[in-house]
Amino acid sequence: MKANKNIKFFINYFLGPLLFGWLVWSIYWQIKNQEGLEQAWRGIRESLNSPKILYLVFVLLLMVVNWTIEAIKWRLSIRKIQQVSLGKALQAVLSGVSFAVSTPNRMGEYLGRILYMKDGSRLKTISITIVGSISQLIITLIMGFIGLLLLQNTIREQQLISSLWMQFILMGVVIVIVFLTLFYFRLTWIVRLVEKLPYSRKFSYLVTALEDFNATMLWQLLSLSLLRFFVFIVQYYLLFSLFDMDMSWWHVFWTVSVSFLVMAVIPTIAIAELAQRGKILIAIVGLYTTNELGITLVTASIWFINLIIPAITGSILILRIKKILKEQHEKV
Repeated sequence: MKANKNIKFFINYFLGPLLFGWLVWSIYWQIKNQEGLEQAWRGIRESLNSPKILYLVFVLLLMVVNWTIEAIKWRLSIRKIQQVSLGKALQAVLSGVSFAVSTPNRMGEYLGRILYMKDGSRLKTISITIVGSISQLIITLIMGFIGLLLLQNTIREQQLISSLWMQFILMGVVIVIVFLTLFYFRLTWIVRLVEKLPYSRKFSYLVTALEDFNATMLWQLLSLSLLRFFVFIVQYYLLFSLFDMDMSWWHVFWTVSVSFLVMAVIPTIAIAELAQRGKILIAIVGLYTTNELGITLVTASIWFINLIIPAITGSILILRIKKILKEQHEKV
């Protein structure tokens, strides 16, 4: 236990800040050495003082749409063990975001959601929530794979990675997609496997809820995940336009898709996530634009709008739910 605390302390207070600092410094020098930097600033200032500023309003509205879709997914997933309203599902999702920002790869997301479940259903909710996350990951991997196929010639020409590595990556992504898809549509295998394990009676109830997922529900979750993916892409496109980045819808769609793929497979540390995302986006989107300043501003805006604002909202909701739970406990 002490060793785990030491590792966590090292990651959060040494490795995380060190990585963040290095990435920020690297991005700073890339922007500073960007050709036409003054012209890029001028274009961005003009956009911010033009009717294009409405794009920012649309991005904020799409943030609400984004998390509402996620709430619909979660509500659909848990309906067999507990019926919740859409409003309550949205509160649970936002509370999960507040936990997610302080954990590697946002693993703490599940903790915030289970606060809104009744006693006896909370731990079951974790395995169900994971299924929803897998549906989003499958869509991310598939769209990223298609993006890699379409952009692979440009990636090779710009020497971002070699042809050999490109083949290895494409093959690896295909293998992961196939494995995850089989796992996703054969959840009953997991239940049977757990039931065969020694002493499984103590924890088998945690996964038995997975038997309630039929093919129709799984396809519905995938469809909602795809819709959410499109919402993300539209947000990026609007911000690219706002920050004066001359890129076609086609290039925005597929470069961002590949960026999502890279971010999905690379472990992230919360404190370094913003800089890490910026570095990845500069490398991939930079294949079609030299406006690294604009890319950095897009990354920071998306991070703040889609993650920090919901996390702050979720933190307020957690304080409220804790007060309610405390009052209920005192009545008992």
